[in-house]
Amino acid sequence: MTAACFRPQWHAELELAYVHSGGGTRPSLRRHSGPLRVQKHLHAEGPEVCQHIIIHPPGGIAGGDQLRISAQAGPGSWAQLTSPGAAKWYRAGASAGQQLALRVEAGATLEWLPQESIFYSGARAALQTRIELAEDARLFYWDILALGRPASGERFADGHLHNALDIYREGRLLWHERQRIQGGDGLLDSPIGLGGQPVMATLLASGDIPASLLEECRQLTRPARLRGDLTQLPGLLVARCLADEALHARAWLIQLWQLLRPSMLGRPAVPPRIWST
Repeated sequence: MTAACFRPQWHAELELAYVHSGGGTRPSLRRHSGPLRVQKHLHAEGPEVCQHIIIHPPGGIAGGDQLRISAQAGPGSWAQLTSPGAAKWYRAGASAGQQLALRVEAGATLEWLPQESIFYSGARAALQTRIELAEDARLFYWDILALGRPASGERFADGHLHNALDIYREGRLLWHERQRIQGGDGLLDSPIGLGGQPVMATLLASGDIPASLLEECRQLTRPARLRGDLTQLPGLLVARCLADEALHARAWLIQLWQLLRPSMLGRPAVPPRIWST
C-alpha cells in the first residue's frame, strides 16, 4: 500500500444553541467533536445580538472529510455566525461534504454570514443546507462559492460541486435549490451558465421590502465585472451575483446587508471586526 492510503479523514461536528435571557442572547449549548470550534462569544452590538466565529483549525477540507454544523436560535434570541476567512476545499480523489442545519424559533433572528468557500480544481464537494423557520422567525443568509483560483491561473477544470439548499417556514417549503457543477463543463463559460465568472453568491433574507428599497439596492455601485440583481418573492428576498473575484462578491453582499438590515431586522449593520483582519 502507498502512504496515500493512510491519509486521515477528519469528521467534525459542531452543535450550537442560543437562548434569550435577561434582556439579551447568550449561548446555551456549545458542543464539538473533531476540528470544529467557535471562539468566545461576542456582544459587539450590545447584549441583544450574540456573535460567534466558527473556526476550522485544519484550514481546509480534503477528500473524505465530513463537517456537520447545527445551530438553533431559541425563542426571541438573536445569533450571528460568521467565519475568520475563506474555507478551502482541496483537490481530492474522494468526495468531502458539509451538512448545515439551522433552526430559528419563534421571534428569533439568525444571521449566517460566512466568508467565501474556495473549491480548488479537482475538489469533490457536496454541500447540504436545511433551514427551518418558525412562523415569525427572521433569517439573513448568504453563501459565496469560488471555483478554482483565478489569481493563480487555476480554472475549475476537474472535480465537482453539488450544492443543496432547502428553507422551510412552519414545515412549508419556502426555497428549494439544487446546483450540480462539473469541472471543465461548458456551462462554466456559457452565457446561459456562469458566463466565465468563477464566483457566484446568493443572499436570502426572510420578509418583504418596499419597492423603493428594492430599487435602492439595485442602484448600489458595483465592480464592472460583477453582475447581480434582486428579486422579491412572497416572504423571501433573493439576491444573486456572478463575479470575477470573491472579494467583489463579498463587498456587494455586505453593501446589501448594510442597506437591508435596518429595514428588515430593525438594527443598523455593524460589520464584525473579523472581516477587517
